[in-house]
Amino acid sequence: MEFDNNKPIYIQIADNICDRILAGSFKPGARIPSVREWGAEIGVNPNTVARSYETLTDRKVIYNQRGIGFFVCDDAIESIQETERRKFIEEEVPLLLQRASLLGVNLKDYIK
Repeated sequence: MEFDNNKPIYIQIADNICDRILAGSFKPGARIPSVREWGAEIGVNPNTVARSYETLTDRKVIYNQRGIGFFVCDDAIESIQETERRKFIEEEVPLLLQRASLLGVNLKDYIK
């Protein structure tokens, strides 16, 4: 996994897990790698991974079964999509519209 210096690593890890859930690599109800397993796989301190897992647990994307591991919540896909939709509309669309305006691009020509 390649990291962006402009965004906290724990958030990048959480985003990557969400992307894997949306892509179907981690299915609802399935166990995900442990904090140590994931840390070793991507070359990150387990404490950083633990912080990512805590963030995803707070967002109701994953849950912890004590002594067994972390699992993908049954409604994780819907939860992730809702969060990402809101973020897209609030953060990315305004930037896109501003850039299109500056370049004189009429977005109606591209929307089908």
